[in-house]
Amino acid sequence: MDASWFEPVRAYCERTDAAFWSEPVNAATNAAFLVAAFLAARIAPGDRPVQVLAGVVGVVGIGSFLFHTFANRWSLLADVIPIAIFIYGYFGLALARFFGLSPGVAGLATLAFAGAGFGLSPALDALTGRDVAALTNGSIDYLPAVLALLGVGLALAGRTAWAGRAVLVTGGLFLASLAFRTIDAQVCTALPLGTHFLWHSLNALVLYRLLTTAARFRAAHPGLPAAV
Repeated sequence: MDASWFEPVRAYCERTDAAFWSEPVNAATNAAFLVAAFLAARIAPGDRPVQVLAGVVGVVGIGSFLFHTFANRWSLLADVIPIAIFIYGYFGLALARFFGLSPGVAGLATLAFAGAGFGLSPALDALTGRDVAALTNGSIDYLPAVLALLGVGLALAGRTAWAGRAVLVTGGLFLASLAFRTIDAQVCTALPLGTHFLWHSLNALVLYRLLTTAARFRAAHPGLPAAV
C-alpha cells in the first residue's frame, strides 16, 4: 500500500501528536453511534430499510473511532464513507417512504442530490476564490444534508404534520452539531479539548431521531411496500 495512506492527519484540537490515544474524548464519544444504532434497531425489528441504516450508523461509529485513533488517510475514508452512505441512503428512503416516490425515481433523485453535493465545494471555491472546505473545517460538505433535512421537513409538514416537525427539529439539531464541528479549529487556544466531541454526541442523536421518525411513519402507514 502507498505509504501516503499512513501519513498522520491532525484535524481537531484534541490531537496533539500522532499517538493512537491522542484523542481519547473524540474516540470515546463514538460509542454514542453504537448506542443509537442499537436502540434504533430495537424499535423497528421488522423494518428492513431502518434495520439496514441502523447497521450503517454502527459502522459510522466504528469508522469514526478508527479515524480518531489512527488519524491517517485510510482511516479518514473509514470515517467519511459510512456517513455519506447514511446520508444518501436516508435521503432515498425519505423520498420513497414519506412522499410515495417509486424506488427508481427516488434512486435517480438521490443520484442527482449526490452529484449536487459533490459539486458544491468546488463550485463555491471557484465562486469565492477561497478554499471553502478549509475555511469551514470541512463542514461545507454537510451543507447539502442540512438543506435536505429542512426541505424534506417543510414539504412533509404539509402532508404529515408530526413527521414534518420531527424532521425539522432534527435538522435544527444537525445544524447545531455541525456548528460544533466547524468551530473546533477556532477554539483550540481557549478550549484545548475542542468541540468535535459534541458533533459526535449530537449527531448520534440526529441519526437516531431520523431512524425513529422513519420507523414511526411506517408503523402509521402499514400499507407501505416492504422495500420502503
